[in-house]
Amino acid sequence: MKYLKFLFVGIIFGIVLVKSEAVSWYRIYEMFKFESFHMYGIIGTAVITGILLLLLSKKFKNIEGEFMTVPKKAKGLPRYIIGGTIFGLGWALSGACPGPMYILVGTGAFSVIVVIAAALLGTFVYGIIKDKLPH
Repeated sequence: MKYLKFLFVGIIFGIVLVKSEAVSWYRIYEMFKFESFHMYGIIGTAVITGILLLLLSKKFKNIEGEFMTVPKKAKGLPRYIIGGTIFGLGWALSGACPGPMYILVGTGAFSVIVVIAAALLGTFVYGIIKDKLPH
C-alpha cells in the first residue's frame, strides 16, 4: 500500500510522456536528425525542472523527514563518453530510452518487449563484468 503513490506518479508520468509525444519513435528520429526542437524542448524542460527540484530538496525535508544529500561524483571523462555513447546508440537504434520502453508496451507497441529483453540482458551482462571494468 505504501508504494501506491509511486504507481500513481508513474501513471501520470506515462500519460504526460504519451500526450507530449516524447515516446513517439518519429519524434525521437526527428531529434537525432536535428530536424525538430520538440524533443530538445522537452529534455531541456526536464533538466531545468530537475535542477530546481534538486535545489528545493536540499532545502526542505522529504516525505520521510530527512534532508537530501548528493554524493560527490567520481572523476573520469572517458567513462562518461563511452557510457553515453552506448546509451545513445541504444536509444537511437530502439527509438526509446529505458523509461518510455514500458510506457510503449502500455500503449500497445508490443514489439518493444524485444527491446526491454535486450536492455535486461545488457544490464545482466554489466552486472557480471562490472568488477572488470575501469570505474
